[in-house]
Amino acid sequence: MEQIKNTILLIDDHPMLRNGVKQLIGTDSHFLVIAETGSGTEGIQLAVTLEPDIILLDINMNDMNGLEILRYLRRNNVSSRIIIFTVSNTKEDIITALKNGADGYLLKDMEPENLLKALHSIAEGKIIMDESITYIILDYMRYGDESTIKQSHDVNLLTPREHEIFNLLVQGLSNKLIAKELDIVESTVKVHVKSIFKKLNFKSRMEMTVWYLQNKL
Repeated sequence: MEQIKNTILLIDDHPMLRNGVKQLIGTDSHFLVIAETGSGTEGIQLAVTLEPDIILLDINMNDMNGLEILRYLRRNNVSSRIIIFTVSNTKEDIITALKNGADGYLLKDMEPENLLKALHSIAEGKIIMDESITYIILDYMRYGDESTIKQSHDVNLLTPREHEIFNLLVQGLSNKLIAKELDIVESTVKVHVKSIFKKLNFKSRMEMTVWYLQNKL
């Protein structure tokens, strides 16, 4: 039986780095880079059209800031796992990325083998953060901010099937694993995930999981 690969879109305006990352990912049979671009505008079009499993997104783009791209994709309910892959380790960029729907934040100075390990964890539905910025994430998870606390996240709005999927999402399962667990097709899971995010006012799995753990539903 042919292995189902996790699809990846690269959005980064550095051709050499993009090519290097593509070659690295190509050494792992679990992943397939289905598209790449150095343009933020084209990146949005590719993300909306292809809806890959994972998007590796740089912040500092020539034509469009990566955080703007992130916001646009989440506003338009793109359910891909979006991982910020950047040189920026500033608190402002990290927190802005998390608040706007990033599923992870990795720094470009990481070792190649660690990037592949991170991609495997991401594919399994885990939340991924570079170890060097963990303290910033922990502060955000512990204290958050008033706007996050005041948002309405009423799980009673979910249908029985959505509630099933919600419970699997906060356990860290990917769309593929949820589909396998519930014996449904992955495209159906994606539709439900979009509905869950919309009903509960969440932008990402990370935001949803942090809220779930804080409230211990």
